[in-house]
Formats: sequence, C-alpha cells, structure tokens
Amino acid sequence: MRILLFLTLLHGLFAVPIQAQQDSTEVVFDKAPLVIKRIETEDLEKYRADEAFNYEISKAERTWWDDFKTWLGNLFLRIFESIFGVEKAVGFLNVFLRIVPYLLLGVLIFLLIKFFLNVNSESLRQAQNNKSFVAISEEEHIIKNEDIKELIRKALATKNYRLAIRYYYLYMLKSMSEKELISWQLQKTNADYLQEIKNAELKQYFTKITHLYDYIWYGDFPIDEIRYRKAEKVFLQLQKIVLGNG
Repeated sequence: MRILLFLTLLHGLFAVPIQAQQDSTEVVFDKAPLVIKRIETEDLEKYRADEAFNYEISKAERTWWDDFKTWLGNLFLRIFESIFGVEKAVGFLNVFLRIVPYLLLGVLIFLLIKFFLNVNSESLRQAQNNKSFVAISEEEHIIKNEDIKELIRKALATKNYRLAIRYYYLYMLKSMSEKELISWQLQKTNADYLQEIKNAELKQYFTKITHLYDYIWYGDFPIDEIRYRKAEKVFLQLQKIVLGNG
C-alpha cells in the first residue's frame, strides 16, 4: 500500500514540469495584415544619380598615345630581353623594363624643350645685336616720318644690302600711296595691295619686288652688292611706272 502511494506521488511530481514544457513550445501565429511595399521609378532615381551605385565598367577607347607607349615599351622589352638572354623578365628587372620607356621619353621631351629654348634665345640675341633689325611696329613711323631715300643711302654706305631692300620696298609703298595707286594701311597685306592695283604692268612689277622683299628680308637671305644691283633694277622699273602715273 505504501509503495503504491509513493509511486503515485512520484508520478505527480514529474507530470507537472512535462506539461509546463509542452505548453511553452506552443506556436503563436502573426495575424497582422500584410503591407506590400512597392518600389516606384522615382524611388530609383536618386540611386541612379549616385556614382556609388554605378557598377557598370566602361572601357575607354585606345588612343595613338596608348599605342605609342605600348610600342615603345615592347621595343625596349625586346632589347633588354635580348641583352639579358631571358624570354620573360621577372622581379626587379620586370619593373625596371616597365619604367625605362617613360624615363627615356621624359629625357627626350626635356632635351627637345631645352633645344627650342636655346634656339629662341639665340634668335632673340642675334636680333638684338643685328643693327639691320627693323621691328614691324616701326613700319608706319618710317613711311610717314623718315626720309627713306636717305635711309637707303646710309644702308648702302655700310654695305647692308638686305636693309636697303627693306627700305626700298617701304619707299615704293609710300610712293604708290602718294600717287593714290594703293591705300597704304599698316594692317593690310601685300595681297590687299595687289587687289587695289588696276594697272597690269604695275601689278606685275609690284609682284616681283614683293617676292624679292619676302625672300631677302623675311627669309633672312644673305645678299651681296651684285645681287642687290639685280634686285634694284626691278625696283627702278616699278618706280618709273609709278612716277609715270603721277
């Protein structure tokens, strides 16, 4: 009897926790209504405008500069590979071969810049030391204020025939303007004067002296007395025509 009572009590003690454990595992369902979130086109615009969300990879087109650098790099790569007797450079040699073309290109650009700077400096120095140098800005002053015949005489006295041709050409422009054969203006070109000249013979000789002037003065062509006398004949022929139209 006592044993039966003990077993009954023991069963009661274990039954209570098991029942509680079973109740704690009960599934609770969420009965709240579903809200569907819709993504509109306007919602995406701010992301499209943000570069942080741009995952497209664009490949730039190769230019001639890219091709030149590739060609130069491959050229030096082949040269150094033939020197070192390896098919493929690795390690420090590989890095060195990649840098060398850029170094050589930089040296080349530096030498070219230095060369042109030296040439320009030398030209400027020669122009400053050359007594026959006449600035373009002086042209108007010479035509309007100077005795050009006297300037020609002084240039011939010092055997500066190139400068004499310069003055002779300005003298012809002044004479033609005074005879109203052309309308001299500082900003006008020789082509403008040719269009203004109506006389065919005058236009022919003016074309000849213009070629001589451009060749000797602007072309910096050295001229001696013999060449000057040949050119002077053309100027004298033009002068004769101009005075005959006076």
